[in-house]
Amino acid sequence: GDLQDTFEWAKYIGGANPRSTIPGDPDKLCLHSRYYLYRDDAPEFTYERLKFIVETLKFIGREKTEKPIRVGATFDPGPEFAKSEFKYTNHNEICLGNTMGRTSFVSCYGVLHGDSRQYAGFPDGIPEGTPFGKFLGRQSEHFLSDLGFDYIWLSNGFGFGTEAWGVTGAVFDGQTFRPDLCPDIRSKILEFWNLFRSECPKFPIETRGTNLSTGMDLSSDAVPLKDIYAGGFNLKPPVNSPWAAINGDFGLELVGWMSHIAELPGEGFPFRFYTHDPWWLNSPWLDRYKRQPHDIYLPLSVSRINDHGNVEVPDSVELLTVDDSYGRMPDQVPCEVIPHIQKGLSDCPDAPGPVIWVYPFDEYHQHTFDNPKRIYEVFFGDWFMRDAVNQGLPLNTVISTRAFTSAAKDCPDRFLQSVLVTTAPQPESNMSCVLEEFIRHGGRVLLYGPLEHADLRWHSLLGVQINAPLSGEFDMQVAGKIDECSKQSSNTIRHAAEFSGGGLCCTSAGSAHSEILAKAVRGGDERITALHYKRPEWNGGAIAWVRGTLSCNHEQMKNRCVIPYRPTESYRSERLMRLALSRLGVDVAFRHDMPDQAMPAICISRHRNAFLFSGYVPDQLVDITMRLPAGAPLFQNIQTRIEDGKTLYRMPLAWHHECRVFVEQDGGMLMSTDEPSVMVGVTQRYLVTGLRNATLRFFPDTKERINRVKMLKNPTYPYLQGEWIEYRQKSDSLGLYLEVTGISGDLMIYW
Repeated sequence: GDLQDTFEWAKYIGGANPRSTIPGDPDKLCLHSRYYLYRDDAPEFTYERLKFIVETLKFIGREKTEKPIRVGATFDPGPEFAKSEFKYTNHNEICLGNTMGRTSFVSCYGVLHGDSRQYAGFPDGIPEGTPFGKFLGRQSEHFLSDLGFDYIWLSNGFGFGTEAWGVTGAVFDGQTFRPDLCPDIRSKILEFWNLFRSECPKFPIETRGTNLSTGMDLSSDAVPLKDIYAGGFNLKPPVNSPWAAINGDFGLELVGWMSHIAELPGEGFPFRFYTHDPWWLNSPWLDRYKRQPHDIYLPLSVSRINDHGNVEVPDSVELLTVDDSYGRMPDQVPCEVIPHIQKGLSDCPDAPGPVIWVYPFDEYHQHTFDNPKRIYEVFFGDWFMRDAVNQGLPLNTVISTRAFTSAAKDCPDRFLQSVLVTTAPQPESNMSCVLEEFIRHGGRVLLYGPLEHADLRWHSLLGVQINAPLSGEFDMQVAGKIDECSKQSSNTIRHAAEFSGGGLCCTSAGSAHSEILAKAVRGGDERITALHYKRPEWNGGAIAWVRGTLSCNHEQMKNRCVIPYRPTESYRSERLMRLALSRLGVDVAFRHDMPDQAMPAICISRHRNAFLFSGYVPDQLVDITMRLPAGAPLFQNIQTRIEDGKTLYRMPLAWHHECRVFVEQDGGMLMSTDEPSVMVGVTQRYLVTGLRNATLRFFPDTKERINRVKMLKNPTYPYLQGEWIEYRQKSDSLGLYLEVTGISGDLMIYW
């Protein structure tokens, strides 16, 4: 390499290497058809100039912030940012992915043809058959060292398979799975990481990861994330995907991110927010997000639980990017974004949420590589959960099955305040034993997915038996109401076995303890699709199960995402997850006019004993009703009314509210508001209005002394005299709270 050489850089708006024809753009004007210089006098750079810029950033940055400044270099596998003769002219043989057109993405396990050009790490040229991992590693070692960089950023899914942005990949073509190819692909991907690290051993690696999930990447591209994490490659796990800014698919963002952080390659994981996109002439905060913070509060409500049962949250914040497409840095964006990020971080979870995803990280790898017949379950599981979250399932806490068995053995009561959501345990597994003991000890579990390969003990626990698998179209019969919709949606369920982890197999074993919530019926055939099961001797413990169907058109599988049927075309079985969850005490439902209206995405987290509710409501004419085991939640400073034991809310596009007050009463309009202290020694006051013979549960701030809490009925200033209410302090499966019963009127709570 010569420091005086110039190089191509990301000075373009639009795709720098167009690889496909865009329909409706015959003159090639759109940004995916051509590129534009971000300014007419865009400068040329030499490597020496770049080295100076890196040095200057570090020097000035440290001088101004008094903090260490790290500068990283990016390798991007695709055609977006800078012109690349290397990828698209000289060595297109390594571009095995078709993500943005034919042969548009470099595959990490590509193999280079020989050439005689001079490279820093290969002064005599590239030998024929050189693995790309070896080439990139050696070049990166020279580049990072010579120019003063501190780490490398592997962008847009690089290192994690061939198709980082799509349903299809090396082992799934949209119709057929090829599990026989998985071991070879796994070996090739791991060879990349080992070769890269043999040539570039010390520089830290940060990763963008794919836009999908662990299970999605396993079943489409055989990505061995477990092996990558365990390989000692000194890398950070992938950030949360920015795709939701573009398509509103927060189910995919949340499910994908949680599946990636259920296990970690080391300590910590980052959160990233999408402020500007300089390459595609948009500034998401100002346009895509409509200046609303849903993609801040939803992901910042996510937490993982480690082997010891401790909650972990993001340890760093990344912003993409500080400048827009023209190099401008409008003050409006940081001024508006930073307060929301600060609020989200200050409210980060410090305890498990009401619903915990026990993610089958190890099991999905075993199914993919050791039991080829079960790759279908891996594909189904995460896509189904993505749809469930998009249909309102409040899921934002994750723990791996391995970590759960460890944490639950240490402290069986640790998770009793939460509903565990997971797949059916494997035969004779630790997970099976620990989960059953959890239920018998009073725990609540929501299982999803097929049961054919589950531990047989669970067939008995659920009161089901396995019969011949059925697929195709069925009438769906549901016991009870999930949501209220003015117009009828389809009651026909279309179950494609190849995309839904197999056929429908379960029938009732005739147990008196089993409540069938839903079944698929065709002629004289019936198959259970959801049920609830509990026994008195389980001390309040209960199981619910939802079989699940991937409600999608199999003819549209070659897209970037699985595209669900519209509710008027097919019954959306992922809604059954909320029905089953309601039987376990967490009731989230919606009221709307038309079946095709988009449902809210909702997260519920815990911080300092409060409940934090965050949401994204793409259609603000959809109302939300809620009830948790503690009662109907009163969002702080938001007026509501109680109907059928649940509070009713109509929320804006993005919202984030604290709740410490839960109420049980028959109807009425209620509100819990912040009131001024107006008294030395008083930290905070709440005023709860509209109580009618209510049971009220207050979850006090655990940072304060609980015995400081006082309750005054129908208060009048200066709040020193009146009817003082005696409360009962309780600590049980609901958590730590203060309870009063039979209360009417207004109640001031202060501490």
